[in-house]
Amino acid sequence: MELDFLWLIVSALLGCYVFIFWFLKRVNEWYYVGMVGKSTYRLPPGDMGWPFLGNMLPLFKSIRSADTNSFIYNLVSRVNEWYYVGMVGKSTYRLPPGDMGWPFLGNMLPLFKSIRSADTNSFIYNLVSRYGNTGIYKTHMFGCPSIIVCEPDICRRVLTNDEHFTLGYPKSTNLLGGRISLHSVSNEEHKRLRRLIASPINGHEALTMYIQHTQDIVIDSFDEWASMKQPFEFYTEIKKATFKIMTHIFMGSVNDSTLWTTHNLYADYRKGLMSMAINIPGFAFHKAFKARKKMVKVLQSILDKKRVMTESEQHQGRKDMMDLLSVAEDEDGRKLEDEDIVDLILLFLSAGFDSSAEEQEEIIKRRPSNQKGLNLKEIKQMEYLAKVIDETLRMTNIFSLFRKAKADVSINDYIIPKGWKVLVWYGAVHMDPEIYDNPQNFDPSRWDNLKAKGKAFIPFGAGNRSCPGSDLAKLVISIFLHHFLLNYK
Repeated sequence: MELDFLWLIVSALLGCYVFIFWFLKRVNEWYYVGMVGKSTYRLPPGDMGWPFLGNMLPLFKSIRSADTNSFIYNLVSRVNEWYYVGMVGKSTYRLPPGDMGWPFLGNMLPLFKSIRSADTNSFIYNLVSRYGNTGIYKTHMFGCPSIIVCEPDICRRVLTNDEHFTLGYPKSTNLLGGRISLHSVSNEEHKRLRRLIASPINGHEALTMYIQHTQDIVIDSFDEWASMKQPFEFYTEIKKATFKIMTHIFMGSVNDSTLWTTHNLYADYRKGLMSMAINIPGFAFHKAFKARKKMVKVLQSILDKKRVMTESEQHQGRKDMMDLLSVAEDEDGRKLEDEDIVDLILLFLSAGFDSSAEEQEEIIKRRPSNQKGLNLKEIKQMEYLAKVIDETLRMTNIFSLFRKAKADVSINDYIIPKGWKVLVWYGAVHMDPEIYDNPQNFDPSRWDNLKAKGKAFIPFGAGNRSCPGSDLAKLVISIFLHHFLLNYK
């Protein structure tokens, strides 16, 4: 009798424990979900834990196990997914595969990791390994829900469809680009600016003029490197020489103090172009913003000096792009303001800094004995060198162009929601083994077959917003490679 009574007590206590455990685990759920109304709001999956304590116990357990990610990652990494996908409605929109990363940060940490490793395409390879080779993925970049496209046809469709896509560069790029940055102006203003800068940047007369600027610096740089008796870091020296070339093309001859002051400021400036727009000391954007202000002052002072010399008829010798932009007029007779010229020079500086032997001998043989250096006709005859340049551009390019959906757009049975950013990741296109055999190999002869070049080669973008300085970029590379291959080992 006493044994039966004891079992009855144990059963009652066990039943009470199960009931209390079940009840208490649902108090938070009933209270908080009840407040917002479950029938009205479709809340994300999950549980609210214990009263007062919530889910603190499993959190502390994960901390004690030295693996906080076991709790944090499973919970926090889905917040962006619930929020952004929930906003557009999962039942209405078939979004591409992918994940939205962490709140606020999104997938910026793995992106920065891939950039620091000098292999930005590793970010895409990770998406492909997880979600398959769909060519289109959802993600969260630069504080915005985004879609990455990395398939040739999709890339070209996004870049050339001005009806459904507009520019969508990160806030940091737009703020650092200035008032008339080509990254942010309207289509009409963009067309006007392209007409204004077409002659100064790509005209025959301008390119011919820039050849001598470039050759002088390239030859001097090679002579200086050849005279060095100790090993040096070639990549660093090339970067310095490239910056010097761009500075002379855009601003003319400047003293060494101004040149290297601008170089150091630019190093800080470019680091903030693709950063989170956080204007607080310690962040890359803050440092870049300060560097931009100082660079603007330097460029404005150069422009002022040029104007004074021109008015006093003291400005003689070679012209540069700043000179040409100062006198350029649109069809209505409007000229660029000083602020516009400075912004454009900063843009060109940024764009310009970050882009067989038998033929070479034949060119040399056909040249008059009194001619020194190259001319534009000779550069255009370097067919094999052109293939070397194309192969260089294929293997080394910026990781993405940015657009923004102006309306809901259907691509490959997926929806790109209105307002979402679109990252055209053409670096992945250029390294796709299905398009280019052995894409990691540097092989200029692959360009003997031009079929791939049409749709799957877009180093300067496509459509109305393609890079206006593509010819200038190829010109500089041509001169550099010509002298390097011809005169040095």
